[in-house]
Amino acid sequence: MMPKDPVMLLSYINLKLRDYYPSLSAFCEDTGEDEKEIVDKLNSIDYHYDKDKNQFI
Repeated sequence: MMPKDPVMLLSYINLKLRDYYPSLSAFCEDTGEDEKEIVDKLNSIDYHYDKDKNQFI
């Protein structure tokens, strides 16, 4: 279950990307989460996905 709070979601997603997944797309494919929903929620707190770093910055 993913956190609903955007700041907690940021921490959760970046941990998963750093430790387990080569990309956000791979994470979403494996977990069934909606990539656009994650991106939109984190954009709302001014964090954007960086494909080269594989994290939200």
